[in-house]
Amino acid sequence: MAETAPRDYVFVMTYGRSGSTLLMGILNSIPGWLLRGENRHAMRHLYEFHRSGLVERARVDAARASQPTHPWFGIEAFPEDVSLAHIRALAEATLLRPEPGTRVTGYKEIRWYDEDLPDYLEFLRQVFPGARFVLNTRRLEDVAASNYWTHKDDPLGRVRRIEERMLSAAEGLGESVFRVHYDDYVADPTVLRGLFDWLGEELDLTAVESVLATPHSRRGRHRG
Repeated sequence: MAETAPRDYVFVMTYGRSGSTLLMGILNSIPGWLLRGENRHAMRHLYEFHRSGLVERARVDAARASQPTHPWFGIEAFPEDVSLAHIRALAEATLLRPEPGTRVTGYKEIRWYDEDLPDYLEFLRQVFPGARFVLNTRRLEDVAASNYWTHKDDPLGRVRRIEERMLSAAEGLGESVFRVHYDDYVADPTVLRGLFDWLGEELDLTAVESVLATPHSRRGRHRG
Protein backbone atom coordinates (compact mmCIF):
# COMPACT_ATOMS: atom_id res chain seq x y z
CA MET A 1 0.00 0.00 0.00
CA ALA A 2 1.44 3.36 -1.04
CA GLU A 3 2.48 5.75 1.72
CA THR A 4 0.64 9.07 1.92
CA ALA A 5 2.05 12.38 3.06
CA PRO A 6 1.48 13.04 6.79
CA ARG A 7 -1.59 15.17 7.41
CA ASP A 8 -3.98 16.06 10.20
CA TYR A 9 -7.62 15.03 10.50
CA VAL A 10 -10.54 17.09 11.76
CA PHE A 11 -14.18 16.02 11.90
CA VAL A 12 -17.22 18.20 12.59
CA MET A 13 -19.73 16.57 14.94
CA THR A 14 -23.26 17.97 14.93
CA TYR A 15 -26.92 17.36 14.05
CA GLY A 16 -29.06 18.44 11.13
CA ARG A 17 -29.78 22.16 10.64
CA SER A 18 -27.12 23.30 13.08
CA GLY A 19 -25.20 25.53 10.67
CA SER A 20 -22.52 22.89 10.11
CA THR A 21 -22.25 23.61 6.37
CA LEU A 22 -21.34 27.18 7.25
CA LEU A 23 -18.77 25.96 9.76
CA MET A 24 -17.31 23.63 7.14
CA GLY A 25 -16.96 26.62 4.82
CA ILE A 26 -15.20 28.60 7.54
CA LEU A 27 -12.72 25.80 8.18
CA ASN A 28 -12.15 25.31 4.47
CA SER A 29 -11.17 28.97 4.21
CA ILE A 30 -7.97 28.07 6.06
CA PRO A 31 -5.10 27.55 3.60
CA GLY A 32 -4.31 23.85 3.22
CA TRP A 33 -7.64 22.66 4.65
CA LEU A 34 -10.03 20.38 2.77
CA LEU A 35 -12.97 19.08 4.76
CA ARG A 36 -15.62 17.19 2.82
CA GLY A 37 -19.36 17.25 3.44
CA GLU A 38 -21.62 14.53 4.75
CA ASN A 39 -21.33 10.92 3.60
CA ARG A 40 -24.30 9.47 5.54
CA HIS A 41 -21.90 7.96 8.03
CA ALA A 42 -20.24 5.71 5.48
CA MET A 43 -17.40 5.11 7.95
CA ARG A 44 -19.81 3.24 10.22
CA HIS A 45 -19.97 0.40 7.69
CA LEU A 46 -16.19 0.06 7.97
CA TYR A 47 -16.49 0.30 11.75
CA GLU A 48 -18.93 -2.64 11.74
CA PHE A 49 -16.59 -4.62 9.49
CA HIS A 50 -13.62 -3.97 11.75
CA ARG A 51 -15.54 -4.64 14.95
CA SER A 52 -16.93 -7.92 13.57
CA GLY A 53 -13.42 -9.12 12.83
CA LEU A 54 -12.24 -8.31 16.34
CA VAL A 55 -15.31 -9.81 18.03
CA GLU A 56 -15.05 -13.08 16.13
CA ARG A 57 -11.29 -13.27 16.61
CA ALA A 58 -11.79 -12.99 20.36
CA ARG A 59 -14.68 -15.44 20.41
CA VAL A 60 -13.12 -18.46 18.71
CA ASP A 61 -10.57 -20.88 20.10
CA ALA A 62 -7.44 -19.78 18.25
CA ALA A 63 -5.81 -23.20 18.11
CA ARG A 64 -8.91 -24.85 16.69
CA ALA A 65 -9.86 -22.01 14.35
CA SER A 66 -6.42 -22.16 12.77
CA GLN A 67 -7.28 -25.58 11.36
CA PRO A 68 -8.66 -25.73 7.78
CA THR A 69 -11.51 -27.97 8.97
CA HIS A 70 -12.85 -25.39 11.43
CA PRO A 71 -16.00 -23.43 10.35
CA TRP A 72 -14.33 -20.13 11.40
CA PHE A 73 -10.98 -21.03 9.87
CA GLY A 74 -8.70 -18.01 9.64
CA ILE A 75 -10.64 -15.49 11.70
CA GLU A 76 -8.37 -16.12 14.69
CA ALA A 77 -5.65 -14.25 12.80
CA PHE A 78 -7.73 -11.20 11.85
CA PRO A 79 -5.02 -8.49 11.62
CA GLU A 80 -6.23 -5.42 13.50
CA ASP A 81 -3.43 -3.09 12.40
CA VAL A 82 -3.73 -4.12 8.75
CA SER A 83 -7.49 -3.58 8.87
CA LEU A 84 -7.08 -0.07 10.29
CA ALA A 85 -4.40 0.85 7.75
CA HIS A 86 -6.49 -0.29 4.79
CA ILE A 87 -9.62 1.41 6.13
CA ARG A 88 -7.65 4.65 6.38
CA ALA A 89 -6.34 4.22 2.84
CA LEU A 90 -9.84 3.47 1.51
CA ALA A 91 -11.35 6.47 3.31
CA GLU A 92 -8.65 8.79 2.02
CA ALA A 93 -9.00 7.54 -1.54
CA THR A 94 -12.81 7.71 -1.63
CA LEU A 95 -14.32 9.98 1.03
CA LEU A 96 -11.59 12.49 1.84
CA ARG A 97 -9.63 12.68 -1.43
CA PRO A 98 -7.00 15.16 -0.19
CA GLU A 99 -5.43 17.24 -2.90
CA PRO A 100 -1.80 18.29 -3.36
CA GLY A 101 -1.05 20.76 -0.61
CA THR A 102 -3.79 19.53 1.72
CA ARG A 103 -2.54 19.75 5.29
CA VAL A 104 -5.79 18.96 7.10
CA THR A 105 -8.61 16.78 5.85
CA GLY A 106 -11.77 15.24 7.26
CA TYR A 107 -15.51 15.80 6.91
CA LYS A 108 -18.57 17.10 8.66
CA GLU A 109 -21.38 14.74 9.56
CA ILE A 110 -24.79 15.14 11.23
CA ARG A 111 -25.34 11.50 12.22
CA TRP A 112 -23.65 11.03 15.59
CA TYR A 113 -26.57 9.53 17.48
CA ASP A 114 -25.84 5.80 17.84
CA GLU A 115 -25.68 4.32 21.33
CA ASP A 116 -22.13 3.06 20.74
CA LEU A 117 -20.89 6.55 19.86
CA PRO A 118 -17.94 6.48 22.32
CA ASP A 119 -16.66 3.24 20.74
CA TYR A 120 -17.17 4.62 17.26
CA LEU A 121 -15.20 7.77 18.10
CA GLU A 122 -12.37 5.63 19.43
CA PHE A 123 -12.40 3.68 16.17
CA LEU A 124 -12.08 6.93 14.19
CA ARG A 125 -9.15 7.95 16.36
CA GLN A 126 -7.49 4.63 15.60
CA VAL A 127 -8.09 4.93 11.86
CA PHE A 128 -7.03 8.58 11.74
CA PRO A 129 -4.16 9.08 14.20
CA GLY A 130 -4.35 12.40 16.01
CA ALA A 131 -7.91 13.05 14.84
CA ARG A 132 -9.65 16.04 16.40
CA PHE A 133 -13.34 16.85 16.59
CA VAL A 134 -15.17 20.17 16.40
CA LEU A 135 -18.53 19.80 18.15
CA ASN A 136 -21.01 22.30 16.72
CA THR A 137 -24.27 23.13 18.52
CA ARG A 138 -27.08 25.61 17.92
CA ARG A 139 -30.08 26.92 19.85
CA LEU A 140 -32.20 23.77 19.97
CA GLU A 141 -35.53 25.54 19.55
CA ASP A 142 -34.36 26.94 16.21
CA VAL A 143 -33.02 23.56 15.10
CA ALA A 144 -36.23 21.74 16.00
CA ALA A 145 -38.35 24.33 14.16
CA SER A 146 -36.76 23.49 10.79
CA ASN A 147 -38.54 21.38 8.19
CA TYR A 148 -35.86 18.74 8.65
CA TRP A 149 -37.20 17.97 12.15
CA THR A 150 -40.83 19.12 12.32
CA HIS A 151 -42.24 16.00 10.64
CA LYS A 152 -40.65 13.80 13.33
CA ASP A 153 -42.22 12.96 16.68
CA ASP A 154 -41.14 15.32 19.47
CA PRO A 155 -38.54 17.16 17.38
CA LEU A 156 -37.18 19.27 20.25
CA GLY A 157 -36.85 16.28 22.53
CA ARG A 158 -35.20 14.26 19.78
CA VAL A 159 -32.61 16.95 19.04
CA ARG A 160 -31.98 17.48 22.75
CA ARG A 161 -31.28 13.76 23.25
CA ILE A 162 -28.88 13.73 20.29
CA GLU A 163 -27.00 16.73 21.63
CA GLU A 164 -26.79 15.20 25.10
CA ARG A 165 -25.40 11.98 23.62
CA MET A 166 -22.77 13.88 21.63
CA LEU A 167 -21.75 15.96 24.63
CA SER A 168 -21.51 12.87 26.81
CA ALA A 169 -19.37 11.03 24.26
CA ALA A 170 -17.19 14.10 23.79
CA GLU A 171 -16.18 13.95 27.44
CA GLY A 172 -14.07 10.92 26.58
CA LEU A 173 -12.18 12.83 23.88
CA GLY A 174 -10.37 15.11 26.33
CA GLU A 175 -8.37 17.79 24.54
CA SER A 176 -9.19 16.24 21.15
CA VAL A 177 -12.56 18.01 21.01
CA PHE A 178 -13.55 21.68 20.90
CA ARG A 179 -17.12 22.94 21.15
CA VAL A 180 -18.47 25.91 19.20
CA HIS A 181 -21.98 27.37 19.14
CA TYR A 182 -23.50 28.58 15.87
CA ASP A 183 -25.43 31.46 17.39
CA ASP A 184 -22.28 32.82 19.02
CA TYR A 185 -19.94 32.85 16.03
CA VAL A 186 -22.60 34.12 13.61
CA ALA A 187 -23.26 37.07 15.92
CA ASP A 188 -19.56 37.69 16.57
CA PRO A 189 -16.97 35.90 14.40
CA THR A 190 -14.18 36.87 16.81
CA VAL A 191 -15.42 34.18 19.22
CA LEU A 192 -13.88 31.70 16.78
CA ARG A 193 -10.44 32.81 17.96
CA GLY A 194 -10.49 30.13 20.63
CA LEU A 195 -11.23 27.44 18.03
CA PHE A 196 -8.50 28.67 15.70
CA ASP A 197 -5.99 28.83 18.57
CA TRP A 198 -6.89 25.25 19.46
CA LEU A 199 -6.41 24.24 15.83
CA GLY A 200 -3.08 26.03 15.68
CA GLU A 201 -4.27 28.26 12.86
CA GLU A 202 -4.45 32.03 12.39
CA LEU A 203 -7.92 33.55 12.45
CA ASP A 204 -8.39 35.53 9.23
CA LEU A 205 -11.51 37.58 9.98
CA THR A 206 -11.73 38.85 6.41
CA ALA A 207 -11.88 35.29 5.09
CA VAL A 208 -14.37 34.24 7.76
CA GLU A 209 -16.65 37.21 7.09
CA SER A 210 -16.54 36.41 3.38
CA VAL A 211 -17.77 32.90 4.17
CA LEU A 212 -20.47 34.28 6.48
CA ALA A 213 -21.71 36.49 3.64
CA THR A 214 -22.11 33.48 1.33
CA PRO A 215 -25.38 31.47 1.50
CA HIS A 216 -24.74 27.96 2.85
CA SER A 217 -27.38 25.26 2.44
CA ARG A 218 -30.28 27.69 2.86
CA ARG A 219 -28.89 28.82 6.17
CA GLY A 220 -31.74 31.26 6.63
CA ARG A 221 -34.14 28.33 6.69
CA HIS A 222 -32.26 26.61 9.50
CA ARG A 223 -30.61 24.13 7.21
CA GLY A 224 -27.04 22.85 7.26
